[in-house]
Amino acid sequence: MRRLVPFAGALLALVLFGAAGAVAQDTTPATPAAAPIYDYRLVREYPHDPEAFTQGLVYLDGVLYEGTGLEGESTLRRVDLETGEVLQSRPLEARYFGEGIAVLGDRIFQLTWKTETAFVYDRETFEPLATFAYPTEGWGLTTDGQRLIMSDGSSTLFFRDPDTFAEIGRIDVRYGDTPVANLNELEFVDGEIWANVWQADVIVRIDPATGRVTGVIDLRGLLSAQDRRDHSPDVLNGIAHDPATGRIFVTGKLWPKLFAIELVPRG
Repeated sequence: MRRLVPFAGALLALVLFGAAGAVAQDTTPATPAAAPIYDYRLVREYPHDPEAFTQGLVYLDGVLYEGTGLEGESTLRRVDLETGEVLQSRPLEARYFGEGIAVLGDRIFQLTWKTETAFVYDRETFEPLATFAYPTEGWGLTTDGQRLIMSDGSSTLFFRDPDTFAEIGRIDVRYGDTPVANLNELEFVDGEIWANVWQADVIVRIDPATGRVTGVIDLRGLLSAQDRRDHSPDVLNGIAHDPATGRIFVTGKLWPKLFAIELVPRG
C-alpha cells in the first residue's frame, strides 16, 4: 500500500478538503503569496475503460497513449479518444506494476512502481528498445521536450536524460514553505509541470525552475455520484495536454469516463 504523507498547509487543507484524504490539517498560516485556486468547467465526456488502472496519460498528434498498472495487468496502450477502444496494447511481465509514461520523439518511456525499471518502446510498434534502472520508486513521468521529469511519490521531482536515464537535476516542490508530497502522474503544460496528488482530487501546477506551486486545481465532483455507484473507481490520476489545441484531459484509475475540462479561476 502506498504511503500517505501529509503535504499541504492550511489553505489547501481548509479550502479544498477539510479533514479528508492525505491532507494534514496543520495550522501554519497561509503565505502572502499563496497560489491561486482554479475550479473547472466540463467541456466533454469520453468513454474510458473502467478496468484500466490509469497510471500515465499522453495525448500527442491526435493519439491518446495510456499506461496502466497492477501486477499481471499492466499495459502500454494506444486508445481511440472518441470511443475508448484500445487500438494497440503491449502487456508488461506479471512482476511489473506499470506507472507513468512519456512520449518523446519516436520513443515511449514507461516507469514501474517498485522494481526500479523503466522501459523504452518504439512509438509506432511498441517494440522494446531499451531498459533503464533508477534507485527510487517510479510514479509519474512527463517531458519538457528535452528532459524527462519523474516523480517517486515524495515532494521531489527528478530530471532525467532520455538517452541514459541519468539524473541531471531535481527540484523540491513546495506550496509556500510546505513540501507537497504524494506527487503522482505528471504532465508538462505550457511551461509548467502539472501533477496529480495521490488520494486527493487536486492537481498542482509547478514552476519547473523553482518547484514553487503556482496554482491548485480543485477537481472534486468530476466523477458523478452515479458513476461511483455503478463502478468501483479508484483515485483521480491521469493528465493529458493536447499542445495543438490546448485541450486538457483528465481521468482516474478504474474510471468509466475521461473528461475534457477548462480551468476557471476561483473568486
